[in-house]
Amino acid sequence: MNRPIATIAAWLGGPPSLIVVILTMAGILRPWEGVVCLIGCAVWSLGAGIVLARDLRRFGAGIAASAPGEIRLVTPGLTNLAFAAIHAIDTERRSRQAIATGADSSQVLLDRLPDALFQFDGSPGARRIIWRNPAAARAYGTEESALLRHPALRTALAEAEASGQPVRISLALAAPIPRDLDAIVIRAGTGDRLAPLYLLLADRTQERGLERMRADFVANASHELRTPLTSLIGFIETLRGPAVGDTEALPRFLNIMAEQADRMQRIIADLLSLSRIEMTEHQPPTEMIDIALVLRQVAGFMEPILREAEMTLALDIPVDLPQIRGDSGQLTQVFGNLIDNATKYGAIKPDPKTPDGGGTIRVGVAIAPDANFTRPGLVVSVADDGPGIPREHLPRLTERFYRVDKGRARAVGGTGLGLAIVKHVISRHRGRLVIDSIEGVGTTCLVWLPLAPEPARGLQDGQMTVARKG
Repeated sequence: MNRPIATIAAWLGGPPSLIVVILTMAGILRPWEGVVCLIGCAVWSLGAGIVLARDLRRFGAGIAASAPGEIRLVTPGLTNLAFAAIHAIDTERRSRQAIATGADSSQVLLDRLPDALFQFDGSPGARRIIWRNPAAARAYGTEESALLRHPALRTALAEAEASGQPVRISLALAAPIPRDLDAIVIRAGTGDRLAPLYLLLADRTQERGLERMRADFVANASHELRTPLTSLIGFIETLRGPAVGDTEALPRFLNIMAEQADRMQRIIADLLSLSRIEMTEHQPPTEMIDIALVLRQVAGFMEPILREAEMTLALDIPVDLPQIRGDSGQLTQVFGNLIDNATKYGAIKPDPKTPDGGGTIRVGVAIAPDANFTRPGLVVSVADDGPGIPREHLPRLTERFYRVDKGRARAVGGTGLGLAIVKHVISRHRGRLVIDSIEGVGTTCLVWLPLAPEPARGLQDGQMTVARKG
């Protein structure tokens, strides 16, 4: 006999059979009556066991398949119980699916949020970063510790932790590059100081930089364009007045006017280029590039300029250099400016009796750490054998419109913005620029660019202590 049927039959027929045996032994029932009753109990319990076992199998199969239409049960009330169970299971399944869908949607939203979001957890006064969205990892991956040490941010975290109310502040970061941030700190729980803290950072550097750029552009343009503009106006007035009809002076005046117009055009182009670079300086590049390929491209388009200056370019680039994160267009501009400067000023001979021209520009790449840079990276050097630069001028070379020899700089077409552009591009790449020069020997510019960082080690790698009040 099937074991479930036997079990059900035993439970159904056991108690009546026991009562019949007791009544028979007590003489209340005659023996043949007791035997008939026992046989009836056995038949009834066996039949009921078969029916109930079949209904229970159908009950389980119907619930597992969530198919109430297939349930046909004889046992009273079991069908209603099956329908109620299937409805409860379906409701629970839909609820779980809705929760999972909502969680997935929330995670997608957080992952695609353009602003940086951090989650802090832990005991009051010693919070740890347990999660950050991709925007936070991209924007502050290597600068997270410097951000979290900001006194205003630490105070805001402690205030939100204590009060439970959102705290809004503005932050100005100076290193590694200037940034203007708007921060909101929110505690998740209203009455629990142990509830997680959330920090939302919106980068306002570009908007505020645009305001400063407009003011700086007007100031710089009005100052630097005044001289060539005055010169142009003077020559135009001369040609309209005393020099009218002077065929000998006209070609000379027109050449000077063309040179001044070209100078104005170069200044405006460099100012616009510098402004564009400053607008994106707070956003490190993400492209992986081959620095050797960039340097060879620069050497190729600088060849006509070098030939005209009778200069030689010597490249010393090792094979199998590691790739770095960089903007190939901006780095092309950096090394083009450095080689162009070396061409213009390296061709000047220290001895006035010696005609300018000739010389060698050496461009090399080394792998840091080395004597000058202790962090891993690539060091690109651009060196010339020109007259060099007095040491008192070196700290100011990257200032806008700063020139060691203004007359010579204007004569060779310099705008005074080349090294300023170089500085801001290298700053965007989180690199360093070092300029060294020895008078009578030459000038060397070293550009250190960091290697691409390793993948993130985990979510709990950021830690800070929140200052507690009181």
